[in-house]
Order: sequence, then structure tokens, then C-alpha cells
Amino acid sequence: MTAEIIPNAPDGSPLSLAELAELEATLLPALERHQLRLLAHGLSTLQTISGRRDGPVPNRDAIEAWALKQPACAGDASFAGALAEQLLLTADQLQRIREFHKNSTDALGGEGALELELAELCSWAQHQANQRLAIIPAAVTATSAPP
Repeated sequence: MTAEIIPNAPDGSPLSLAELAELEATLLPALERHQLRLLAHGLSTLQTISGRRDGPVPNRDAIEAWALKQPACAGDASFAGALAEQLLLTADQLQRIREFHKNSTDALGGEGALELELAELCSWAQHQANQRLAIIPAAVTATSAPP
């Protein structure tokens, strides 16, 4: 993923049209694709704030300072604080996704969640969906199939 705003991205999104298409191409249900878009957007935003694609996420003060400079925040400190809180919660989830990948592969080096790629987010989301579907008893899926 790119850590800068892409000119051809919709509404100044930090995600490119190709990245958005990659997210939409997953076979995940709509709600899970939406969550995936939010995670990808959060990752790209955190990379933009920190100015790098590796290492730990920026701290709350750095996030709030960045948010206060954004036109959408218009200097609103309470909104910047709420945005920082949401981005820190996203960072926690991204760190758990990073740990999932670090435990399942040696591909990730480094020390932080900022090194995640879109493919890794998609892989994690697919794994989560598969885990959720695996707990549905066979009798339920067999009876819910169309005639």
C-alpha cells in the first residue's frame, strides 16, 4: 500500500483505485470487506502520519498533531482526540494481524504493524471468515441450502 494520497483515488483516499479493486475482489461478505477497507485505510493513514512503512505506529500526540492539520478537523481538538483514539484502536488490531502473520510465516521482519501489506490484511480476513464458517454445524448449512 502506498503511504501517500493517490491523485486518482476517490475523494483523496489514501487507497488507490487498484487497492480498492483488490479489496472488492475478495470473496468475503460485504461487512467483512467493509472492515477490511477500514483496516487498509487506517494502515495507510498511520503510515502517512509516521512517514514510513515499517516500525511501530506513531504515538497519540503525533496522531493528534497530524489530525489537527487536516482540513476535515478544522482545528477541532476534541475531534482530533477521537480520531486519534480510533486510529490507536486500529493500530492494536493491525498489530494482532501482524502477530498472526509472524506466527504463521517468517515473511515479516521488523518490529511493527506499519509493514503490513494489503495482501496480508486480505489473507487474515479470509482466515477469520474461514474460522467463523468452520464453527457452523454441518446440519445447519445442509438445512439452509435452497431446495
